[in-house]
Amino acid sequence: MRPDVTPLILFIASIFTSNILLSNFLGMCSFISVSKDFKSSNGLGLAVTLTLTITTALNWLVYKYVILPLKLEYLTYIVFIIVIAAVVQVLEMLIERISSSLYMALGIFLPLITVNCAIFGVALFMQLRNYDFIQSVFFGAGSGLGWWLAIVTLAAIRKKVDVAPIPSALKGPGITLITIGFMAMAFIGFSGMISVQ
Repeated sequence: MRPDVTPLILFIASIFTSNILLSNFLGMCSFISVSKDFKSSNGLGLAVTLTLTITTALNWLVYKYVILPLKLEYLTYIVFIIVIAAVVQVLEMLIERISSSLYMALGIFLPLITVNCAIFGVALFMQLRNYDFIQSVFFGAGSGLGWWLAIVTLAAIRKKVDVAPIPSALKGPGITLITIGFMAMAFIGFSGMISVQ
């Protein structure tokens, strides 16, 4: 446990100052691909937030009560990935039942949450930083909300940029990457307020 980091500070820091996407650049592939449409971005952001919260909690429990007692540390990465894949599979089935339109809009990106490096990265950070259970849950939820905030912000900006007079050489990926760079710099502006290392 890290007594120097309260769960609330960890939650706020993982949304803003230590944003998993804009500070660590984890989860960029689906972030760039899905952010063309606001509704899909919102749905994927919420799915990633839910997945991050659940998988971080489950991975902490599995690590603490299965991996460490049985001295299976060499299997940590594989076990974390299995837990993430199982949670995503259940989440995929639930989204298909609850909202088939969102399920169709997310398409291939929903199963790709399994290999979203942000989700695996949060599990590894949780383990490496030696967070307790409550800290891990707040860190997972905050990281998910930070990822969601970043993707819906980019989707809103891209909607405006689509109708803006952009030089033809910058249209498409060029302006998207420039926008992401400005977003990352904006989030760096929060640095120094709260930091989690």
